[in-house]
Amino acid sequence: MFSNIKEIEERYNNLENELGRPEVLKDHKTYQRYVKEHRLLNPIIMSFRKYLSIQEEIENNRSLLDDHDQEIRKLARDEIEALRSDLNKTENELKQLLLPKDPNDEKNILLEIRAGTGGEEAALFAADLFRMYTRYAELRGWKTEILTQNSTGIGGFKEVILLIEGDNVFSRLKYEGGVHRVQRVPETETQGRIHTSAVTVAVLPEAEDIDIEIDPEDLRIDVYRSSGCGGQHVNTTDSAVRITHLPSGLVVTCQDEKSQHKNKAKAMKVLRSRLLDLEHEEQQSKMSEERRHMVGSGDRSERIRTYNFPQGRATDHRIGLTLYKLESFLQGDLDMIIDPLITHFQAEALKAANVS
Repeated sequence: MFSNIKEIEERYNNLENELGRPEVLKDHKTYQRYVKEHRLLNPIIMSFRKYLSIQEEIENNRSLLDDHDQEIRKLARDEIEALRSDLNKTENELKQLLLPKDPNDEKNILLEIRAGTGGEEAALFAADLFRMYTRYAELRGWKTEILTQNSTGIGGFKEVILLIEGDNVFSRLKYEGGVHRVQRVPETETQGRIHTSAVTVAVLPEAEDIDIEIDPEDLRIDVYRSSGCGGQHVNTTDSAVRITHLPSGLVVTCQDEKSQHKNKAKAMKVLRSRLLDLEHEEQQSKMSEERRHMVGSGDRSERIRTYNFPQGRATDHRIGLTLYKLESFLQGDLDMIIDPLITHFQAEALKAANVS
């Protein structure tokens, strides 16, 4: 497993030398590229050096096992046992660091939340999830921006698309895609019966121009008058934009802004990310079953989580984790379930890579 670490260490050392050269310091673009690569390699190198250091300590203690002093021999055995535990832990950390990186992990995301079965109750829960993810983003210091929304009259969302920007957003939220089921008594229910509704969540890495090249000839762009509330200018000008990508049939609309240009820019951002996601899905469909297990499931038709209000619990069905902290969870305290999910999928990836 560690066969290529020497090459990685050599590259790491070369980068440190390059970052000290005056020519590189003057070239901002090259400097930033080297800094980024150095930062990505740093955890691997630090973990590997720790691994070697522990191995050396074990060997030093082994030399004391033949000492004439019984107490020294006992101390050496105890120390070796503790060091072996540290070595195993460091080795597992190193294995995880050496797993193939998801190229999207550092990207910002487009979070698409849509009401599914359940009518108004599903739309209200879509709004609950929107607030949950927005609060989580605030807790982590990420920026959020609503790209498009389709609201209901009583505070729900038929659909809302949220741009979340920050460090490693996709790596933290990529397992949130799927069907989120809610079980609770709706406000409109007079007999106190529990209803089950569903909301779908899609997590798309934000696509940049270099990720997806779109031929303008492949687009049909329609402008029209916005509908619904939004102020006098929204409803009296042709500011709403509908973009159809002819080859794929994807359609994106945006009418939230008063400016047609701003709506077009937001719609193009959504279209690029959906096309990137479509390309990713096509790549996954060509992968072997083993590789698909390795990268984890991103199937948005899969029921991933249930939020049960009467019992105050949230259950993630993929890892069988149930937490009776629903109120805290909905306030954005998501790490209690995101961290176990990441650990689970990393373990699955290790098994699939035959390095566990």
